[in-house]
Amino acid sequence: MLTADPVSQSAAAQEVLDGILPPGSYYLNGDEAAAEGAIAANARFFAAYPITPATEVAERCAERFPECGGTFIQMEDELAAMNCILGGAWAGAKALTSTSGPGFSLMMENLGLGIMTETPCVVVNVQRAGPSTGLPTAVAQQDMMQARWGSHGDYEIIALAPDSPCECFTLAIRCFNLSEQFRTPVLLMSDEIIGHMTEKVLVPAADEIEIVPRRLTDAPKDEYWPYVPDDDLVPAMANAGTGYRYHVTGLTHDYRGYPALTPEDQHAQVTRLKDKILTNKDKIITYEMVMMDDAEVCLLSYGSASRVARSVVDILRQNGIKAGLLRLITVWPFPEEIVYEVANQVKAIVVPEINMGQIVREVERAAKGCAQVKLVPHAGGDLHDEPTILKAVQEGLR
Repeated sequence: MLTADPVSQSAAAQEVLDGILPPGSYYLNGDEAAAEGAIAANARFFAAYPITPATEVAERCAERFPECGGTFIQMEDELAAMNCILGGAWAGAKALTSTSGPGFSLMMENLGLGIMTETPCVVVNVQRAGPSTGLPTAVAQQDMMQARWGSHGDYEIIALAPDSPCECFTLAIRCFNLSEQFRTPVLLMSDEIIGHMTEKVLVPAADEIEIVPRRLTDAPKDEYWPYVPDDDLVPAMANAGTGYRYHVTGLTHDYRGYPALTPEDQHAQVTRLKDKILTNKDKIITYEMVMMDDAEVCLLSYGSASRVARSVVDILRQNGIKAGLLRLITVWPFPEEIVYEVANQVKAIVVPEINMGQIVREVERAAKGCAQVKLVPHAGGDLHDEPTILKAVQEGLR
C-alpha cells in the first residue's frame, strides 16, 4: 500500500522516476521500507535470491530499481548474490542484497571476502526461526552472533537492528553511509515481524537526507595504490573501468593489493581492518534510552523484541517499579561502555531476545558483575508475552 501526501500524483510519479520517493507519509512494510531507504541512499545495484521473509525486499527492488536507472539481478543462489554485489560495488555502484537465515549462512564466505577487500555494500537479513529451514514465515533473532562471527578470521563488523518499518528506511540509509565511510560491508539485521509489519514511514525531502558518497581517489592514475589508508585508516577507492590499475584479492595483501603472505603483513592488515572500526566506535554506535534517568532495573533489547520490552517498562512504571529501556540500534560493534555505565546504575539488566541466549552474553561481559544480568529466552515463532518478561524482572530484583 503506497500513498503520498501532500505531493500531487503527477509530481510524485516524476520524483519516483528520479529515484527517491517524494516527501510524505507512506504505509510500507519493513521490507519495502528497507528497499526504499536503499534507493534514497543512491543504491542502484541489487542482486539476491528470493527467500522468506526477505522476498518483499527483492520484489520492491525488482519494481523500483529499473524506474531509478538501477539494475536488479536474481541470482542462482546466495553465494553468487553476495559475490555479485561485491563486483557491483567495485564497478562503482552502491550495492545491496537481502536474505534470511539459510541464505545468510551461504553468504558468510563472501562476506569475509568483502571485509578483506574492503568493499562497501549492504546486506539486509530479515531473520526467521531456525536451525536449518526452521520456521520460514515466523520471527526470530537467531542470527545475531552469526552476524558477528559467521565468517572466518579476525575482523570487525557493523550491524544495525531496526524496530519499525520507519527505522528500516532510515537505517538502510545509515548502513550505506557507514559502508562508504569505513569501506566495509554493513548488515541491517531486521526480523520477520519488522519486515512484514506495515506502519507509517515518513520520507523526508531528498535534500534533507544525509548521503555519504563513495570515497574516490584524486591521485593521478600512475600514482594510485588501492590500500594506502587515509588518516582514519580507510583507503580511497577507484572504480573499475576508469583507467586506474589495481589488484583486489582475498589473500593478505600489501598497499598495492598484491599478495603479501608474511606474519608481519598479516598483523598489519588485520590490525588496520579492526582498528578502522574500533577507533571510530563513537561515530558508529547508536542506541535509545527510555526512562533510564532514575531506573533501578533496565530492560535491554533490540528489534521486534524491544517493542514488547517498551510495553513492559510502562507496566512496571505504573506499578511503582523504576524500570527503563536500553534499546540497541547498533548491535555490532557492541556498545560495551554504555552497558557498563548502566550496570553501575541498576540492580538488574533483563534481556528479552528471540533466541536462546546470544546478545545476553555480551551484556554479561560488559556488565562485569556490577549488576545481575538475566536472559528472557524465546525459541522463536512469535514475540515474548508481557507476563514472562515481568516475571523475569521480579526475579532479577530479588
